[in-house]
Amino acid sequence: MNRRETLRLLTCALPLGGLTPAFAQTNVTRIIVPFAPGGPIDITARVLAERVRDSLGQVIVENRPGAGGGIGVAAVARAPADGLTLGIAAVAMHAINPWLSKLTYDPIKDFQPITQMVRIPNVLVMNAETAKRLKITDLKSFVAYAKANPGRLNYGSGGNGSAGHLGGEIFKSRAGIFAVHIAYSGGAPAQQALLSGEVDYTLDNLATVAANLRSGRIVALAVTSAVRDPALPDVPTIAESYPGFEIDTWWGLIAPAGTPRDVVTRLNTAFTTALRSPEAKTRFSSLMAQPVATSPEQFSELINREYLRYEKVIKSTGIKLD
Repeated sequence: MNRRETLRLLTCALPLGGLTPAFAQTNVTRIIVPFAPGGPIDITARVLAERVRDSLGQVIVENRPGAGGGIGVAAVARAPADGLTLGIAAVAMHAINPWLSKLTYDPIKDFQPITQMVRIPNVLVMNAETAKRLKITDLKSFVAYAKANPGRLNYGSGGNGSAGHLGGEIFKSRAGIFAVHIAYSGGAPAQQALLSGEVDYTLDNLATVAANLRSGRIVALAVTSAVRDPALPDVPTIAESYPGFEIDTWWGLIAPAGTPRDVVTRLNTAFTTALRSPEAKTRFSSLMAQPVATSPEQFSELINREYLRYEKVIKSTGIKLD
């Protein structure tokens, strides 16, 4: 995606006259993205906002970052259940964080799922120069170095309780290594720390690291999905060395609980049609992201299943916020 296209996506749904709040306009649908502009979740939300205008009218994206996504998600929970305020449900806010901290929303009861949007693996990536200097070429040599030099490696994540943090701690436990965790205020700062050599590795989602993988500034050692990803067919899974290891990043659209069924159906039809469009698939592919269109029931089942899965994972590993 070139710079002009990215800027177009970031501004595609903004109302004329930026001083007027979007939610004050009549029959305008807003999607609250609980992260700062420019990341994969934000970009995919804006792609869909553009594609559903013919069926839903004006759709804007409103960024409400903070508290690991909690501020934006809580704002969706408090919004009127009229179908005009939507938000993003993601693995961190709806499956991981509930078992790590006290939330101001109930991840299950306070929301009505609309459709999943994306499934994407996390990837264990290293700064390319660091990997070359330490003679690390694959996961086996990575683990060997870490075991021979406990505490010499560190890894960054988008924050305490993020999928990258959780994945990093589970991997350390399974591999029998020790590395220092450094939490940043989001995926972008963590990625910058990796590029600058401030941290040695991350377990970030493929959409976030895609551009730097293509440029060769970082190298991929393994993916966290159960099977190899089509975008990186030559990169092994962690599960190939440590059976049962599986962490996927996913996100999708939600509305406040109590949204009428006919409204939910209309929203689902609009957004799943957009997700299946060639234009959306092309734009998502630039992020190495796989669009996933589901029914509200299927997305609800995913959220509930992941919520219960991470309860077991977190309790069994004893992971706590730093």
